[in-house]
Amino acid sequence: MIATGLVKTSYPKEDITFLLKDVSEVFGESTLEERENAVRAGGHYAERLPMEYRPSAEYTKLYHETVEATKQRLGFLIGLLTRRIALNAKTEDIVLVSLARAGSPIGILVRRYARQVLNVDWPHYSVSILRGKGIDENAMEAIRSRHPESRIQFVDGWTGKGAIQKELTRSVRLLNEQKGLKLYDDMAVLADPGACAVLFGTREDFLIPSACLNATVSGLISRTILNDQFINEEDFHGAKFYSDLLEEDLSNDFVDRVTASFSETLKAVEDAVAANPVTAERTWEGMKEVEEIGQKMYNERDYTLIKPGVGETTRVLLRRSPWKVLVQDPAHSDVQHLLVLAKEKDVPVEVVPELFYRAIGLIRSGKEI
Repeated sequence: MIATGLVKTSYPKEDITFLLKDVSEVFGESTLEERENAVRAGGHYAERLPMEYRPSAEYTKLYHETVEATKQRLGFLIGLLTRRIALNAKTEDIVLVSLARAGSPIGILVRRYARQVLNVDWPHYSVSILRGKGIDENAMEAIRSRHPESRIQFVDGWTGKGAIQKELTRSVRLLNEQKGLKLYDDMAVLADPGACAVLFGTREDFLIPSACLNATVSGLISRTILNDQFINEEDFHGAKFYSDLLEEDLSNDFVDRVTASFSETLKAVEDAVAANPVTAERTWEGMKEVEEIGQKMYNERDYTLIKPGVGETTRVLLRRSPWKVLVQDPAHSDVQHLLVLAKEKDVPVEVVPELFYRAIGLIRSGKEI
């Protein structure tokens, strides 16, 4: 396996290996306007990086309060997800492959729960997957060469309308047909509000605190990059390490605080595992609402402009050009950080009580009705 030239990370090496080429010294960020114009002109979003959002004192305080309020629930859901992964795989020989970067902290927590509670040691890698481009094939071949018979389990943080799940399914099919990699597309996520994953902790649309921040809760890693000026055919997809954010880094603080709560929910996890099916069918229920909103609010049917769920709405406010935010209940604790971000960025918030998701972010494009 290629072990040189990989991007650095603030996570301990035993927690995760990012199979991403280090482009920290040669790749710069683009302004929001530059990125949006490039995408509108037909460029791919992974060819450029957004500027990293530096959270305000008010936002940072709200983040810490959210972690404190949800860490026990997160510990329970990680435990439930980890046990479901083990039961579904029907083997202890599992390799975790998280989807960088939202999946990276969740993959770390699953690995820690497996070691501490199930007494199994699951290797953990994190790789790039990009909408319209698929998963990093070089990274997957490298993992399979090192673990030729292991059950590879993909992990992500949450689902929105299911774009990444569909991309993963397509990539798995191609890699199995062309490379014989023996992969499965049963992505495991902490929250599956769109009902498009078969393995999950919950299908409730709730705030996973790691969605609140970018690099500073993801091992100081940037979004993944696929730009042929810097990434050759034999390379892994790329990423930057933000050494200038070391003093603001909360990556290990987040996973350590959730890890400390594992012991508090052992019995609850066991009861939930016994009382519920290991997997569930994909119904894609959330996509129905996305299509309805697209028909009402945009002239063209470009559903990539609609980002459903608390996690995806957060991402819109942090690194896209938001048009407006829809919330089901502005008093709910899971959307308070969205209200802070929307106020900071002067983005209107509309209350829609009948919303299927707790929140939806809408991207400005010139196609609005």
